[in-house]
Amino acid sequence: MGTRVVAVAMITLLITGSTIGGAAAKDRRSEKDNGSAIGAVIGATVGAGLAVVGVPVFLGALGFTGAGIAAGSIAAKMMSAAAIANGGGVAAGSTVAVLQSIGAAGLSAGAQAGLTAALGSAGAATGAQLTESKKPPSD
Repeated sequence: MGTRVVAVAMITLLITGSTIGGAAAKDRRSEKDNGSAIGAVIGATVGAGLAVVGVPVFLGALGFTGAGIAAGSIAAKMMSAAAIANGGGVAAGSTVAVLQSIGAAGLSAGAQAGLTAALGSAGAATGAQLTESKKPPSD
């Protein structure tokens, strides 16, 4: 377990660092203003945080827990609908089954790294774009 956490942390730092480096390189063309690089750093950090912390917390809040699906939760309603649609059982590989698997065991290191890459990059791009759009017009 410890090795997995270290591997995911290293991959997250590598991806976030390369995303930030790309944004900073883009802003070197205009040395007087590096606002979009700061926006990219903030966005990448938020995106990576969502991937590592937000997804498991969100799934737990829906009712997909390590102890099983919580009674009366949104997950229980999803499971009920899936069971009715499949004639009494939840199909292996269905959305409910996959979400419960993640809720019980967490994401694999590869899935967590991929999600961190996607959300970190999307956050960096969004942060840079939002910062760019708030700049006053230059002469």
